Amino acid sequence: MSRILDKSRLSELIWRMRIEAPRIARRRKAGQFIILRPTTDCERIPLTIANAGEEWIEIIFQTAGATTMKLAALEIGDEISDLAGPLGNPTHIENFGSVLCIGGGVGIAPLFPIVTALKDAGNIVTTILGARNSGLIILEDEMRKVCDEVFVSTDDGSAGRKGFAVDIMDELVASGGKFDQAFIIGPTMMMKISAQKTIAHNIPTMVSLNPIMIDGTGMCGGCRVTVSGQTKFACVDGPEFDAAGIDWDTLLKRMGSYRQFETTAKEDHACHMMDVA
Repeated sequence: MSRILDKSRLSELIWRMRIEAPRIARRRKAGQFIILRPTTDCERIPLTIANAGEEWIEIIFQTAGATTMKLAALEIGDEISDLAGPLGNPTHIENFGSVLCIGGGVGIAPLFPIVTALKDAGNIVTTILGARNSGLIILEDEMRKVCDEVFVSTDDGSAGRKGFAVDIMDELVASGGKFDQAFIIGPTMMMKISAQKTIAHNIPTMVSLNPIMIDGTGMCGGCRVTVSGQTKFACVDGPEFDAAGIDWDTLLKRMGSYRQFETTAKEDHACHMMDVA
């Protein structure tokens, strides 16, 4: 088991945890993830490694369902029941030149180690952080320390510019900005729309997919996606793929296939917590 070393709340729904995991910490690279089970009665969920030291890894997650709610209920000193990683292929990092990075909501967390690695490789990095509201904008200060430029947008205008991240990107390109590569991480629909825009501007674009995962080894097939007409598994072939080849419509349908089960599990957990109280 892996012990929780630190825990903090980044917003009403978003938490950061530092977990003791020396073997994972020493091997992990930008873009890789873990699969964990908070307690023995939980499902397994994938979470990207947002940061790491010699002995620990950090995860940042949003409480959206029963499992993440149970994870958020654990305290410093508690132990995670099961933890496996690092999983997936690391991000391909090189000196592309000028790179555009777009993070949406809690997707900003997995973008951070990629941005850091890109900057260390000598790239000029421009990052756009977008979310529905200010409560979902995270790691802004950390991003400003490693990026050349950082822009913030929120749907409701409560932080940064009112509007969407792609609006800022359009303005940057219209004003003469040129980018040799783009990385986008966030909600699936946000990645689809943003990637359509970057590709239209002839910017090669990679996105990080986080579909339903169960075992993280490619055995179950739960995370299959269609890329350039071929079936791929996000856990072993990804999680990053060339956005130009992704069948977004099929992916969006599959992402919603378990929504009713997730809603029921969340409601059952809330009822249980009320009974306990």
